[in-house]
Parts: sequence; structure tokens; C-alpha cells
Amino acid sequence: MTTVHTPLDLEPLGPHFGALVHGLDLAIASDEEVTALRAALVDRKVLFLRDQRLDDDGQVRLGRRIGELTASHPVVGGVDDAHPEIYALDSTDNGFADVWHTDVTFMKRPPLGSILRAVILPPTGGDTNWADAQLAYDSLSEPVRRLVDQLTAIHDGAREFGYYLAQRGGNVWEGQQVSRLDPVEHPVVRVHPETGRRGIFVNPGFTSHIVGVSDFESRAILDLLYAHLTKPEHIVRHRWRPGDVALWDNRSTAHYANRDYGSARRVMHRITLRGDVPRGPKD
Repeated sequence: MTTVHTPLDLEPLGPHFGALVHGLDLAIASDEEVTALRAALVDRKVLFLRDQRLDDDGQVRLGRRIGELTASHPVVGGVDDAHPEIYALDSTDNGFADVWHTDVTFMKRPPLGSILRAVILPPTGGDTNWADAQLAYDSLSEPVRRLVDQLTAIHDGAREFGYYLAQRGGNVWEGQQVSRLDPVEHPVVRVHPETGRRGIFVNPGFTSHIVGVSDFESRAILDLLYAHLTKPEHIVRHRWRPGDVALWDNRSTAHYANRDYGSARRVMHRITLRGDVPRGPKD
């Protein structure tokens, strides 16, 4: 792990994973601060900022300063016509994320990262948890690491979003209109394109099975990896407050939003940054 020297005031949430960023106003951040934020994002994997003043326009502007924005989602449309990049997670419209997942791994080029803004929060509950996929990989035993380094897995978005696609139609993603959700293959272990670190790259939300093994073996391997990925020592948990913004590196994390707020409303606005094709140790 290399140390990133930045002008940012970072409060680490663990030895290598997560940080609170103090004293940075995302609405007026300088180019140097945005560059430092981008570097800290790769280094710490998930960042949290309090008391921000972003609206939808400001969130989109921030995203464009950090990277290239995608459409809101391959299937789900933007929050409105003026903001096709923003994916609204609204609990009144089935906008839940209460399964461990890494965003949009059912496409050939999953997002590099995401920026999430709290819009409406329930009076209690609704925390989000992030798991460090690289720390989880590093803490596997060496024989298991050797095994999973060789494997590939299928990711299938139809299980979660096939209904939405049939009802509403798809968006333009990577320059093509999404009309079907064909399963895609990714390495079980992803090599981060900027750091070279390896991380577990399967998730219960979208991974259907491992290629080239029996169904029994696939389920056993995936269950082992899921249980290991989500061990408490691999996780940071964020309790949302109004004005909070979170940024995470989608190439090295998985996340889970607690659905523990009853009938209260929870609305979050998310944008995603264009990523690359995942590569594994064999590539």
C-alpha cells in the first residue's frame, strides 16, 4: 500500500479502508483538491464528507470533474430529463439495495466508482455498509487465493433488473441501447488497474455461478467468498446525516444498504463513473 500525500484532512476509519474527509466543500473544491480526492478514493476505497451543499446539478458537476459519467443505470432511467446521469434510489419506488453487491457488474465495463448523496433520510436506520474486497482477498489463506486466482464467474443482471427492462426499456450504456441483459463473464479476482492490488470480484447481487465447475462446487466457493468478504473486520458502516456524500471505488468494494427503517422514506441520488473491463491475475 502506497501512501498518498494530499492536502486533504483525512480521518482514517481503519488501517487501510475508509476515511472521513474534513474541511472540503465539494461545491467549490479546487482542481488540486479534486485531484487529491480522486487519489484518496483509490487509496482508501470509500470516502465520506459531511455538511455538503450539493444539489443534483452540483453532484453531476463534481462527477464530471472526477471522471466520465455514465447514464444513471443500464436499465433504470435518470431522476428527470435534466439529469439523465442520476439514479434515484427511492424506497417508495422499490429503491432498495439490501443485498451485498458491486454496482453494475452485469455489464462488460462496470463503473469505476460511484458518488452517493443523501436526499431524504428516515428518522432512524438506513445505514450503508462497505466491504474492502482487497483486504478480504489478502486475508484468504494462500491455497484459497491460488484457487480463486484461476476462476471466472458469470454476472447476470436479468435476475434483478429483467422486469424493469421489460416494463420500461433500457438506457444507452457504452454507446449502445440496452435491449437485453446478456450474462457477462468476469474474473473472480480483479486486479486493480491503478494499484495492481487483487480483490474479490464476485457479489451475491449479480454473480450467478463460477465457470467450469459443478453447481455444488460453484455454490460452495461463492458462499465461502461471500462470508469472508463480509466479515466485520472487512467492513465500514456509515450512519447518514443530511448533507452527507459518499464516494467509493467500485473496483475494490462491495456495499449493502440496511433496510431497517420501516415505512419511512429514504431517497439517495447516485451517479457512476465510467470504468474499464475487469482484468484478472491470468490476463
